[in-house]
Amino acid sequence: MRYVKVAWDHDFSDDPVLYLSELGEDGYETRKVQFYRDGRSEWADEGFETATVGLSEIPFPPLVEIASQSEFTAKVITQEEFESAWSEAHANS
Repeated sequence: MRYVKVAWDHDFSDDPVLYLSELGEDGYETRKVQFYRDGRSEWADEGFETATVGLSEIPFPPLVEIASQSEFTAKVITQEEFESAWSEAHANS
């Protein structure tokens, strides 16, 4: 598994500002957490999605491709950082 964090700098009040994803060996998301400007968080995994959060249907793009867009900051994170965010999102749902 790989773990990534993508911050999105924007002014849209209804869209997430932070995404954390767990990626399988094939590059597809297996779990995802989204955080919003107002403190809300949402999560999705292979068995649970909502109208506003779900796993991508395509492999996760290379981080350099994401980071090449000025509104995004993307980096690899540890499993521990992801698990902490995952637990936080579950506690708030």
